[in-house]
Amino acid sequence: MEITPIIAYGLMLATLGFFGYVGYQAANEKEVNVDEYLSARGSQNWLRIGLSLFASGMGIWILFGPSEVGYYGGFWDVVGYAVSAATPFLLLAYVGPIIRSRLPSGVTLADYVRMRLGREMQIYVGLISFLYMFTFLFAEFTAIGKSMEILSGTNSLIPMVLVGIVTAGYVSRGGLPASLATDRIQAWTIVFLVVTLLLVLFGGDIDGLITDSKAYNPEDSWSIGSMSYMDSFKSGLALVVAITAAEMFSQGNWQRAWASESDEALTKGAWLAAAMVLPLVFVMGVLGTVVAGRGYVEDPSAAFFYLIDDAGVLFIASFIVLAIALVCSSVDTLQNAIVATISRDLSDSQLGVKEARLISVGMIPIAIYLATGPTIFNFELNALGVFEIFLFADLLAAATVAPVLLTLWGRISSKGALLGAIGGLFSVVAYGAFDENLGAGIDYLLSPTNEFGLANLEVFLSALLGSIIITIIMSILLPDEDNNLIN
Repeated sequence: MEITPIIAYGLMLATLGFFGYVGYQAANEKEVNVDEYLSARGSQNWLRIGLSLFASGMGIWILFGPSEVGYYGGFWDVVGYAVSAATPFLLLAYVGPIIRSRLPSGVTLADYVRMRLGREMQIYVGLISFLYMFTFLFAEFTAIGKSMEILSGTNSLIPMVLVGIVTAGYVSRGGLPASLATDRIQAWTIVFLVVTLLLVLFGGDIDGLITDSKAYNPEDSWSIGSMSYMDSFKSGLALVVAITAAEMFSQGNWQRAWASESDEALTKGAWLAAAMVLPLVFVMGVLGTVVAGRGYVEDPSAAFFYLIDDAGVLFIASFIVLAIALVCSSVDTLQNAIVATISRDLSDSQLGVKEARLISVGMIPIAIYLATGPTIFNFELNALGVFEIFLFADLLAAATVAPVLLTLWGRISSKGALLGAIGGLFSVVAYGAFDENLGAGIDYLLSPTNEFGLANLEVFLSALLGSIIITIIMSILLPDEDNNLIN
């Protein structure tokens, strides 16, 4: 790859300037109150919702995560990762209209949780959401810094700062309406560039790609990396359970549920997003198995980039534009969603537009600092450390998602759901104690991984199934005296 840092900075500034202009124009269309700032209520048709969900879900992780999973795993790992990217949208298509109808004034899932389960559970769900989304935010900054360093040799901190300044600028000014406006442009940019670049790069040698994807890694014993390997069903299913549960607490999706102009718009838009996301993530995962079939690479997290190592300047320039579009599409969504979680769920709707704007700007330096990989209280925020935080948040979500969604069934009580969420975590300890010992069960709470360092399917299923069983039993034993669910 041969592209100078000067050209790379120019492309970054031009792309960011364009997105900043779109966001700023949307922000200046009208003055927004705090509800409009956080929800853009009832303003988006199905196509805009679908494109927004797709763009906000397709962060720059798409260039790293699927291909790394493909490099290490087999067929089911790739399938599991692709399915886990789509299932949150499918669930949103089904449960989103129900929750909208029962709480028309909502902004986040935790708003519904408060109506159904009380203030304490709203705070708990808000904390899970914050942990997951803020980790996602600084992971996106890490990824853009790393990708620009790989593509052009630029200082990784500079693209982090530039992206942070631009997105914080238009999000703090215009809130969700500004994010939605840029999402549409970013979605079409991502689709066009991804399809074009993949066709140009790989269209001429499909047979070779298929052969490499089926081959086993001849050099790296840690890498299975073959689409012929069919024994990774458990780890693939673990990805589906863990990621789907966590994504249900990504409040950017729920903001767009209330931004939809109708239930039909939400349902059709969510289906569109799922249909766009699944094949893209699957293809990127397959390309990781292609890299594995060709042998050892020093940095498996950047497996995809090894495939474009010999590409020309124009090709790399297009990838820089793609990388900026990807990171902006997710970062601006996460910024506004985190603000919604803090202002609605954690502060009990006590913050106005001014405070929301200050939070939008103030979180960026913290996120960028964490993205540089510091060591805090002897915990190193390297790739492994971030992965561990993600898994911990995923486990909390897996123990909580079923009790929350089960409340859509009128016979589930608030006490039963609360005890079910807590019981899901105790179920993890019980599984560990039964499988090994009590200490192992407690360790699973902080590190729900197997011997290979991957998501442990049994642990996540323990949290999910345990929470379901306990929620139902305790709801029967402890029914609500005055069920506040709107039937």
